[in-house]
Amino acid sequence: MSMQHQHHADHGETEYTQEFWDERYGSADRVWSGRPNTQLVAHVSDLSPGDALDVGSGEGADAIWLASRGWRVTAVDVSSVALERAARAAEAAGLQSMITWEQRDMLSWDPGLAQFDLVSAQFMHLPRPAQDSMHTRLAAAVRPGGTLLIVGHLHDELHAHIAPRFRPAEDIAADLDPTAWQVVVATSVERPGTGPDGEPVTLSDSVLRAVRRPSAG
Repeated sequence: MSMQHQHHADHGETEYTQEFWDERYGSADRVWSGRPNTQLVAHVSDLSPGDALDVGSGEGADAIWLASRGWRVTAVDVSSVALERAARAAEAAGLQSMITWEQRDMLSWDPGLAQFDLVSAQFMHLPRPAQDSMHTRLAAAVRPGGTLLIVGHLHDELHAHIAPRFRPAEDIAADLDPTAWQVVVATSVERPGTGPDGEPVTLSDSVLRAVRRPSAG
């Protein structure tokens, strides 16, 4: 598996459970690269910091990067092992006061209405239709003027086993009410990656960036 991906990939038909991910994180000192996700950096660097929700926060690289730029971050993950590791990394970086770590199951957790200036979900490929339900809840959590950023895999040689869970950004954008949302980006982006044996591969990301329109009046 590529170390380029900071957040959750999936393995075959394995369900999204705390037990699976606790075992996955507990099996190694580090699972992911320790670097923030490429599309997060590309699409959030120009935003003014506020309150951010990092969904599927893993070992914390995205949350720590956001906090270093002044965001107040709520970082959620299904794995308590990952959250404990991420909290230690944030403390080592001197950013623990900027981040709240919460163990949550995204199959059902509702972050509430209009709570965040940024909601970021990177490579959260839940089984369908649970994935669609999650996207609806995440969109509702964005404040007027705030940004929704959903990044996922598209078909490539590394992720063919979960291809039925992939959804192009254009399809996700079509579910957003155009009177309430301005879709800034809905596209696919190719980038270099590394295969399981260290070989170079080309990866394709689905990227949705949308801004909730300010409330009328």
